[in-house]
Amino acid sequence: MIKTVIFDMGGVVITLDENEAGKRFVELGMKEFAEKMDPYKQSGLNGDLEEGKLSEEEYRRQVSEKVGREVSFEELQHCWLGYMKEVPARKLMTIRNLKKQGYRVVLLSNTNPYVSAWTDSADFSGDGHPIGDYFDAMYRSYEVKYMKPDENFFRYVMAQEKALPEECLFIDDGARNCCAASEVGLFTYCPQNGEDWCDKIYDYLK
Repeated sequence: MIKTVIFDMGGVVITLDENEAGKRFVELGMKEFAEKMDPYKQSGLNGDLEEGKLSEEEYRRQVSEKVGREVSFEELQHCWLGYMKEVPARKLMTIRNLKKQGYRVVLLSNTNPYVSAWTDSADFSGDGHPIGDYFDAMYRSYEVKYMKPDENFFRYVMAQEKALPEECLFIDDGARNCCAASEVGLFTYCPQNGEDWCDKIYDYLK
């Protein structure tokens, strides 16, 4: 029986725009970022940021050096938020309903401090709620020092939650991530980016 529902953020809770962030980094002067950007797992400097190997400030300084001028937090956040296309209210309501129905609801996401500064603010939901209002716990790559599809990320969350993998459902729009979660023993559901999973999720919870 499923007791814990674990959500990816980008592509599941938030609909992703896979191209806009790259365009914004090109405008900033970081064409090399745009050529390597991957909404599922970043590499290079961006990967070091999302895996917690670089702090937000260390990352900002290194980008500034590459661009040849001082780049602000706000400029970099503008680039990263290019990924964020939409936060459907229906999905947030479904997550809230799952909590009311007795499920433990957890976020497990590859992300970074620039995106979190927005998701953790009242601007996130469109009606004054940060993302933390919807989840019982949040595990973010740059904080826990793991990135999906590393199986250790899932094992870490299982240990923290004191949860049995066979009692967890993991929802992610990345097939590689779902495969890694399956290897650890979790049940998985892999909707497409932006897909309305609000009704179908219950087929996996039966």
